[in-house]
Amino acid sequence: MAAPSCGTMMEAVGNGIPAGDKLVLRGLKFHGYHGVKPEEKTLGQKFVIDVDAWMDLRKAGKSDDLSDTLSYTAIYRIVKEVVEGQSQNLLESVAQMIASKIFTNHPQISAVRVQVKKPHVAVPGSLDYLGVEIIRYRSIDAPN
Repeated sequence: MAAPSCGTMMEAVGNGIPAGDKLVLRGLKFHGYHGVKPEEKTLGQKFVIDVDAWMDLRKAGKSDDLSDTLSYTAIYRIVKEVVEGQSQNLLESVAQMIASKIFTNHPQISAVRVQVKKPHVAVPGSLDYLGVEIIRYRSIDAPN
C-alpha cells in the first residue's frame, strides 16, 4: 500500500488555511534532540507542538460516540513518538514527519497544521519561541 501524499490542495480559505471542523491540540511539550548544533543532539531541549487536524465532526456531534471521531490521544501519541524519537536536523523535518504519520494512521484527516516551537534557543534578545508551521492537505496525486 502506498503512503498517503501530503501535497497542496486548492480548497482552502483565502489565507491558505482549510475551512471546516478540526481537532485542536495545543502546547504539547516533549524533550527531543533536534537541531544542527552538537549540544542540541547530545543535551536535547524542550519542544512545544500545536496541531490542528481537519475532519468532518458532524456524525460525532450528533451521536456523542467516540467511535465516530478520532481520539485526541491518537494524535498526541504520534507527536510524542516523532519528537522524542530519532534526531532530525531541521524543525521542518520534524513537522513533516508528524503530518505524514497523521495522514498514514488516520485516513479521515483531510488536512493538518503542525507548529513546532523551540522556546529555548541561543539567540540574543528576549523571545517566546522560534519555530516552523506547516499546513498539509491529503492529496491523491501530490508527492510526500
